[in-house]
Amino acid sequence: MSVSYADVEAAAARIAGWAHRTPVLTSRTLDERTGAQVVVKCESFQRAGAFKFRGATNAVLQLDEVDRARGVISYSSGNHAQALALAGKLQGVPVTIVMPTDAPEVKLAATRGYGAEVVLYDREETTREALALQLAEDRGLSVIPPYDDQRIIAGQGTVAKELIEEAGPLDLLLVCCGGGGLLSGCAVATKTILPHCAVVGVEPAQADDAARSFATKRLQSVHNPDTIADGARTPSLGKLTFPLVLEYVDGFVTVEEDAIVRAMRFLWERMKIVVEPTGALAAAALLEGLVETKGRRVGIVVSGGNVDLGTVGALFAAA
Repeated sequence: MSVSYADVEAAAARIAGWAHRTPVLTSRTLDERTGAQVVVKCESFQRAGAFKFRGATNAVLQLDEVDRARGVISYSSGNHAQALALAGKLQGVPVTIVMPTDAPEVKLAATRGYGAEVVLYDREETTREALALQLAEDRGLSVIPPYDDQRIIAGQGTVAKELIEEAGPLDLLLVCCGGGGLLSGCAVATKTILPHCAVVGVEPAQADDAARSFATKRLQSVHNPDTIADGARTPSLGKLTFPLVLEYVDGFVTVEEDAIVRAMRFLWERMKIVVEPTGALAAAALLEGLVETKGRRVGIVVSGGNVDLGTVGALFAAA
């Protein structure tokens, strides 16, 4: 199965009234530093704190009555976990989430707080996919993956749809990339509405599997990458997201860990946006000058704001 813009439109109609239509912000300082006219889509203000709520809601709303009653399961380091937990709570669907033992405590607490059952696993002993599939079989649960799912991709594509509807034509859109659900969905929407707008994915340099996959046209993977951007620690693009990325995305850039922290600090201090490391990837690429922006209209997605305040304080202090 692939994903079309019609799927994105259907998702937008389906999740209307459930997901927030998040704000688009601008910054004179950001424009001056980049020589561009920049618009910032703030998914950090989405319900459950990240764009993931869009795809999770789109998926839960399409369950039949039998699957709704039995419940759903997924695997996530945090943002999809929280999003699916909240979507399930709002729709009366039981949710089980497989999470790593080293997941950020703030994300573990929020996932449990939304009512989901959390099953912890050790990254060195098993894979989250294997454990989730076994539990799904044992308990009769429906699996809603964090990114490699038509319903998820279509839901995430509504981010770009909304941004373009509000901001107008863009020359460039920068989107973070983990498993590629957000990037591929946004690329499908953008290339349909604005065929000449370049779509560029952004990854941590220490978790560059998607960039390598794009360059080689062969699916590459990475094992437990050591990056502060926990949302980008996915092992690879998916069977659905990889072909979509190859078809609709124009390029990739990677950013170093210190650049991620600098971008976070800029967004916190100058734009008053609480943003997590993964959520700042697109801004980091922009602020580090990794793409040509002078004289262009540029959109960036701030994808999430679920951050442990103690951790971010330590990151800023170290920088």
